[in-house]
Amino acid sequence: MKHIIVLTAFFITVLTACKKEQASTYNPSVKADLSVEFDNIAGASDFQLNTGVYKNAARETFTISRLKYYVSNFILTNTDESIYKAPQDSCYFLIDESDETTHEPVLHIPEGEYKTISFIVGVDSARSTMDIRKRTGVLDSVEDMYWNAAKGYVFFKMEGVSPAIPAAGNHFIYEIGGNLKTITLDLTQRGIPKIKSGKDTNIHLFVDILRALSSKTAISFAATPLINAAAGGKQVADNYATMFKHDHTEN
Repeated sequence: MKHIIVLTAFFITVLTACKKEQASTYNPSVKADLSVEFDNIAGASDFQLNTGVYKNAARETFTISRLKYYVSNFILTNTDESIYKAPQDSCYFLIDESDETTHEPVLHIPEGEYKTISFIVGVDSARSTMDIRKRTGVLDSVEDMYWNAAKGYVFFKMEGVSPAIPAAGNHFIYEIGGNLKTITLDLTQRGIPKIKSGKDTNIHLFVDILRALSSKTAISFAATPLINAAAGGKQVADNYATMFKHDHTEN
């Protein structure tokens, strides 16, 4: 019996030491890359630009020819409750379905394990009104995601055709701005990212585009073929705030 007690105490000591050693392997003063993949889908299927034929909640068929949206202001919460905010100058990304190189933005964050990720769909007013010389790259005002100095950026753009639209060409254009949406995702259920220098880590998100048209309010292309103002886009913005889901993490 004494031998069993001694051995049990020994294993407990070893396990405790291993846990302490494991916990101390992260160095918060060292940063490493974390990619966040925005994988656009349509319900249970992969989203297909130009060729996919879909149906909205109003039972109108449609095809999408252009899909873009901004994600910005990333914040991650560590399992030790510390919070990391991505630097303002490096946390604006434009997800463009037609360009695969934009689907997986990379953040440079401190080593550690993170339980939540938050980001904004859109571009905050502070950045929108900043000196144009500081709005470069995806924030360059010559991009087709910018209205003008008064209206600012288009946060979410969807264009396509639907036979339900009576106008010539059956074309719809949705340009949504002025409705910032903050997305916060729990990472604990589908895999916590473990950020370590020299190791690739990826958070894979599914983005269900169909939810932008139906999750809270059913949008009809026949009734509303054109949206290009903040007020008119509120219902779509409320919808697309629900389209992001954490699918898995690759450590």
